[in-house]
Amino acid sequence: MNAHQPNAHGYVRRPIILHLQTAPTKYCNHALTTYPCHLRSRSKIYSEHSEAMSFLLKKTSSEATQPKSSSSEEQQAKVNEVRGLLGPLTEEMPSFLSDTTIGRFLLARNWSTEQATKGLKETVKWRREYRPEAISWEDIAEKEDEAKRTHVANYIDKNGRSVLISNMAIKSKVSLKDQIKHMVYLLEHLAMSSADEKDDSVVWITDVRGWSIASTPFSTTRECMHIIQTYYPGLIAVAITFDPPRIFESFWKISKSFIDPNMRDKVKLVYAGKPESMKIMEDLFDKDTLESSSFGGRSTSTAFDINKYAERMRGADKMRGASKNANG
Repeated sequence: MNAHQPNAHGYVRRPIILHLQTAPTKYCNHALTTYPCHLRSRSKIYSEHSEAMSFLLKKTSSEATQPKSSSSEEQQAKVNEVRGLLGPLTEEMPSFLSDTTIGRFLLARNWSTEQATKGLKETVKWRREYRPEAISWEDIAEKEDEAKRTHVANYIDKNGRSVLISNMAIKSKVSLKDQIKHMVYLLEHLAMSSADEKDDSVVWITDVRGWSIASTPFSTTRECMHIIQTYYPGLIAVAITFDPPRIFESFWKISKSFIDPNMRDKVKLVYAGKPESMKIMEDLFDKDTLESSSFGGRSTSTAFDINKYAERMRGADKMRGASKNANG
């Protein structure tokens, strides 16, 4: 009997040729599937066959575009290769050009040793001129106001990562230059605090409740993102934009144009009035850790205290040797 003709019971045995290891379960039950002729039309059969083929093509395309993961030995080999390409720079800035820093630049550049080396050389040049390692708490203008606007929290997330909090509704009282200086100070503090961490180590929460374009101009956002992406790549693990008002959506659409795809993928918009959205916060944080007045937490002991914060930052400065004579 022809494989495509109905048998005595009115059924057709139709071969479906699939790669059983990659097709979904619903396409893999049988290599030969039996269909009742009076229930299953040829168009239906062709539709299912096309669906299976479409899945396989999409999977192949997806696998082709995904960066290949490297073993720890391969990753270390790339770190060593970059170290060799950097030459004497590693002796000039030994604490900065650690294996962890090189690894972060490689990860942010899809493990391209050429691109990572280029980025590190550019960063070394910037560090020579800007000297971020020498900035201390005492150098920050309008300390109390700026710290309320952006500060390192005194708690961590469930994965042990540091938390950076920005309140965009508070308008800065200092110049753009001083705002950038404060942001660099915090990034340097976070980078040095996680010098032994190979993975992204900071959760950045930006509170945009009560936000307006006047409080955070595009120029400030653009410059901050340039510094984070260019000189501190691989530092931010998750960037949460908390409870954005509708007007913020237009700002975000424009801002995305100068945020690279890797960073853009880390941005999560969380809405306080939507339980399914707040689950992002619940997955990241213990509610007893978060402030009771912010982000859906229950803690009354983690509220921002400028005196305790100043003491903590001075202690951190001393630990990392922040001074005008420090070397990167």
